[in-house]
Order: sequence, then C-alpha cells, then structure tokens
Amino acid sequence: MSWILRLGLVIGAASLLVTGVVAAIAPQIWRVANAHRETPVELPDFIPLSQRSYVYDRAGNEIAVYELENSQPVTLDEVPGHVIDAFVAVEDNEFWVHHGVNVRSLVRATLSNFASEGPVQGASTITMQVVKNDFMAGFERDSRYKILQIAYAVRLEKEISKTEIMERYLNTVFFGNNSYGIAAAAETYFGKSVPELDFIESAFLAGLVRAPSSYDPINRPERSRARFRQVLARLVEDEFLTEAEAETIEAEFVIPERVQRIPTREVDRTYYTEALREYLLNGSDLLGETYEERYTALYRGGLRIYTTLDPDLQAAAEEARDLLPDTVEGFDAALTSLDTSSGAIRAMVGGRGFVPGQNEVNLALAPSQTGSSIKIFILAAALQAGATPEDVIDGTRPCSLPNVGNNIEPIFEITGGVDGGVASLREHTYRSINCAFARLSQIVGLNRVVDTVYRMAGSIYLDRELPAEVRLPIEPFASFATGANEMSTLDMAAGMQTLANAGEHLEPYYVERIEDSAGRRLYTHRGEPTRVLDPGVALTAIDIMKDTLTLGTARRELSDFAAERPAAGKTGTQQNNYTAWFVGGTTELVTAVMVRDPDRYTAMVSIPEFVEQGVPRVQGGTFPARIWGAYMTEAHRGVPATDWSSPPPGLRSPVRLYLPGTECAQVVVGYQQPIPTTTLPPVIDPDTGLPVDTVPPVVEPPADGVDPNAPIPILEPVTTATTIAPEVLDPYAPLPSVPLDAYVEACAPTEGP
Repeated sequence: MSWILRLGLVIGAASLLVTGVVAAIAPQIWRVANAHRETPVELPDFIPLSQRSYVYDRAGNEIAVYELENSQPVTLDEVPGHVIDAFVAVEDNEFWVHHGVNVRSLVRATLSNFASEGPVQGASTITMQVVKNDFMAGFERDSRYKILQIAYAVRLEKEISKTEIMERYLNTVFFGNNSYGIAAAAETYFGKSVPELDFIESAFLAGLVRAPSSYDPINRPERSRARFRQVLARLVEDEFLTEAEAETIEAEFVIPERVQRIPTREVDRTYYTEALREYLLNGSDLLGETYEERYTALYRGGLRIYTTLDPDLQAAAEEARDLLPDTVEGFDAALTSLDTSSGAIRAMVGGRGFVPGQNEVNLALAPSQTGSSIKIFILAAALQAGATPEDVIDGTRPCSLPNVGNNIEPIFEITGGVDGGVASLREHTYRSINCAFARLSQIVGLNRVVDTVYRMAGSIYLDRELPAEVRLPIEPFASFATGANEMSTLDMAAGMQTLANAGEHLEPYYVERIEDSAGRRLYTHRGEPTRVLDPGVALTAIDIMKDTLTLGTARRELSDFAAERPAAGKTGTQQNNYTAWFVGGTTELVTAVMVRDPDRYTAMVSIPEFVEQGVPRVQGGTFPARIWGAYMTEAHRGVPATDWSSPPPGLRSPVRLYLPGTECAQVVVGYQQPIPTTTLPPVIDPDTGLPVDTVPPVVEPPADGVDPNAPIPILEPVTTATTIAPEVLDPYAPLPSVPLDAYVEACAPTEGP
C-alpha cells in the first residue's frame, strides 16, 4: 500500500508540475514559435577560450606555465569517441537528436529527482549548458532566466553544428579545482591527457559537472563517491554497463585524492621564471600597451614563450653555487651569465633555491654594494678619455680626497686596502689599489664615470629615468671606487658584456620569440647594439683585466682557467667583507658572481664553515672567483678556446695622471748648468809654505748620490687648479696629466682667512 500511495503522489505531483511548467512557458513558447514574425534572437560571438601560457628554455623544455584558470582547449578530433559517449550518457543522452531543448528529458529528470533521495539527472541539455556558460554569465536568476536559456539554446543549434557545440562544451565546462574543460580535468584528477582517459574515468568527470564543489573528490571524497554511484546507475540504465560490471567498478575505482599534473609538465617556479613573469607584466610592452592587456595575454592567451635560458648552463650555475657551504648566518651566492655577443640571459641563480612563500628574493637582481668590481667602469672611462695601461698614477695609502658636495665630511679618506705606491694603471688594476682608483675616478670626473656606468650596463633594471622608489640612482660619490653604489649581478654582467663585446652594448634579455596558440609569431627579439666604447678601448681594458687572473687578486683560484682559455675579470670586496664579487668573461660568456648575507650586513670573517674550506676572510678572489671558475669551466666544456683581438699599440709615451687641486704638479721647462764643483784647497807644507804635491786633491763627494755636475731642471708649476667640470660628460675629454719627469706632490693646505 505504501508503494501504491507513493506512486500516486509522484504521478499527482508530476502532473501538477507539468501543468505549471506548461502554463508558465506557453506564452514564451508561442513567441518562439512565431519568432519569424519578430526580430530574431541575436547571439554574440563566443569569447576566445582562456588558455594557459607555456614557457620554454633554449632547448625546448617546458619551464613554466602561467594561468589563472587551468584551461587547455582541445579540438573534438583530439577527444576519443568513448569520452564523448560518456559525457552524452551522463549529461544529455539525446544530445545528437534534440534541437537544443529536450522536453522529454526535462520531464523525466523532474520525475526521477522527485522520486529519489537526491538529484540524479539534470534538466539542462549540453547546448543549454554552453549557452549558460558563454552567454548568460551575470544574468539575474529570475523567472525569465530559464526561458532565455531555452531560447538561446534553440537559436544556437540553428547557427552552429552539434560537433561545434560539443567541442565548446568540453572546453568550457567547469570541473572544480580550477579546471576548465576536459583536458584540464583529465590532468587535475588523473594526471593524464585526454586521449589517455578511459570510459569510466570520463564518466566520473562527467559526474562532477553538475556540482563541482559539492562533488569535489579532493575535499569531499564521500560525496564524490556517492555521485559516482549515481553515474554508474545511469550507465546501467542506458545499458552501457551491466549491474555486475557496475558493482565491480564501484568496488575497484579509486577516487582521486589530490590534484595532479601530467608527469612531463612537472615544472617548479624558479628565480628565472619569476623574473620573466615580472618582466612581461611590468618591464616591457611585449604583450600589450596596458597592464590589463599584458595580464590577460599572459594568463589567458595561450602564448608560447621561447626564452634565452640554457638548461645545461643553468644546471652548471646551480651546481657551482653549491660550492658555497651552508652557514648558520645564511650566506648565499647569486650568479648571472650572459651571452657575450647578444646579451641573452643564459643562466640566473638567485640563491640556494626558490621556495614560494619562504625564499623568493632573487639575489641576482638585488642591488648590493660592489666593492672594487666597480673599477671596471672607472678603467673603461679612463681609457676612453685617453689613458693608457702604462700611464702612472699614485696609489699610496692612506689617501685623502675631496668629497665634493658633502659638507659634513668634506674629505674622503681611505686607510684600508693595499698600498700601491706610484705605479702603472695596469699594475694598480690587477692589484686592485683603492687609492689609485679613487684618484682616477676623480681625475676622469665622477659624473663622467656615472654616465659610463649607465651606458655600459643599461637595461630595464638600470636606467637613469627610473624613479628613485624603483631604483636608487648611481651617484658620483667620492667613495665610488670602493663600491658605494649598489649594483646587481645582472648590472655587472651587462657592463662586462660591453667590454667583452669590443665596446658594443646589448641590453640583457629574456625572450627570443613569442607565438600565439595557433603558432603565429607575435614577437621576435632583435637586439640593437649600441657603441659605447671604441673597440680599441674595450680590447685594452680586457687586456689589462686578463692580469687579474694570472698576476692579481684572483690568481689563486683562476690562474689554471686562464692558462686554458683567455679570460678577463675583476674582483671586488666591500668594506668589512660584507659582500664579495667576481665579474669576468670570455669571448663566449660574461658572468657576475656575488656572495653576501641576503638579509643584513654581516661580516664574512672567521665563519667556521668557511674557515674549514680554507677561507678565513671572504673576498672576491675566494668563493666568488671559485664559483665563477667552476661554472665557466663547465659552461665552456667542448667549446674551442678563442681570444680577443690584440689591443692597438699605444700612440704616445706614458704620462703621469694627477688630480688637480689635490696633487700639485711642476713640469720641467729647461735645465741650467750647475756651478762647477771645486776641489778642496791643497795641503800646504808649513815649513816651506808650498803645496804638498804628493797629496792628491780631495774631491767633494756628491750629496745623496746626485751628481753635482748634472744639469739642474727648471720647474714651472702647472696652473690647472680644478678637476673635470661636473657638466662635462664628453667621453673623449682629455685627462689631467703631466710628463713622467714632472714633479707631483700633495698640494700644500690652503690657509684659512
């Protein structure tokens, strides 16, 4: 009796429901039926499908995926027939025969859902779901919503084919866990591509469509399994499975427990890919004029971005970085390596490893004080202004120099470092003499040196037009030569690239080309070289800096490398050993390495882990040079050794460079003959009063070994009293100099009033 009563209630309720539905929609159906007399329903075009963008390294390996929603559109030809069959069976088993709206299915779904404990069948056809997803987002769910959906579905089926509707459906339907479309769902839940799905897996996915959050297998496994039982029952009802097969599948099927990825697409975020993302969104207009355009293109545009990163060089760089022992203080190393001839970024190591939320700061792009490695720019500016390697300059320590513009400390003093004495520019370079280069920077002109830095190392990260809140400007500090300004490893590598490329600068870059999802080329990199230094100047600087590896501050770590392959470079150590650098290159690659505490200024002195490695004080010639050498050795494996062209011969004799106002010079304008030296009076015999001929005359000895009969130089003070004017940026403006035989000494202090 209870069964009969229930059946009666179901039939009665269904009758009332059908009557109500017919009464409600009859006027609208009449309008649709007579639509030929009215303006047809206009459907907008489908919006482009959102697609993830892929990033590839130089070898074609996938290294990054940028997406907002996991959407991987496929064509219907790529979808196996059994996958389509599973979705039709579960979601709309009369899809291929109805015209957008299936009244019989609507009634059957209503009866079935009413008679069961929960929803089993949906009332919307696949066409109606496409309409809802594409055309009705944001529509108010009022009494008109379903009528409009039906009208749009009927219209859509008149405008495009069933296969086009099915393809759109499979690419846009939401499956939960940020997965839009069948390809994304196959990856998320089964770690498979669409062709790898079997019929039951496809049916499981189809079962998620009605309520992806409620049936989420990751977060609600029990509800997901209950829904899967309903799907199996539907497949039995439509005779895709027998009862026995369904029971076996239900017992054996494993509900997905975690979000998965296709094994070949297991990519991690890295310092390089994060820097690339920031560059594409904020550092360039490659993807559009506005931020919104760039953001949409990157995260929804299905781009294929081919980068400069070399996977072999990147692996070698990461391995070399690990030569720095882990320490309690957390010291770290960063490295940037560029292609000498193009500026392409071949490797970038921002630290010990990118960890989202924990270790994201990219030290390779973080400006840090450079120590003496900044001297490569001073050297280049001096040579461009006419200096030669054998010109002489005073590197005596300590030294006191004017601190122009600083009224609090008008004198800049250097008391540390090595005493270089008066020696050649070549010797002062490989010995890294601070007082010599501090004088030289002011002899060249600090503003002119700063200008040289911007021209040699210019990039999106180092541009004089950048606002101070983005990048502090390079300043003409008196302490410039000791590293007062901050530079990144990319900045320093870019500057070295200009020298190693015979004076032509190319900005460092990430992207070789970009294609859209259809393979159409959207962007191709074309580097525009800028002549910054005369070729002879760059080659002379390289020739001088070769000595750093063979005679100078990096010889202990890099003399063996230099014996096998021509290379040039410069060490740098900040005061108190807070940071240490080595910047150098070959004809193929230029690389900058920096070691420091990434969180604070910590002296790298007597660190137990470093002492165990034989490094009581970290300087540029220790770990930075060691890391550089290990990386460059591996990076050049199998590459024939090549050298730069020889620098041009000097066109003049060496001169003495001096700093007017600090050093006073007197030049020789002639000579005068000395008064002849007289001999001592003869010895007189007291008895005869006559000279004693047997006693030879005694000649007066020369004072301090100077021949008293040598010509005496006539000196004339040099009247130049100022350095290069701050407004003079002409790179060829000559340097203050005097002949080698001039007399140069510290100027006498100026007396006050």
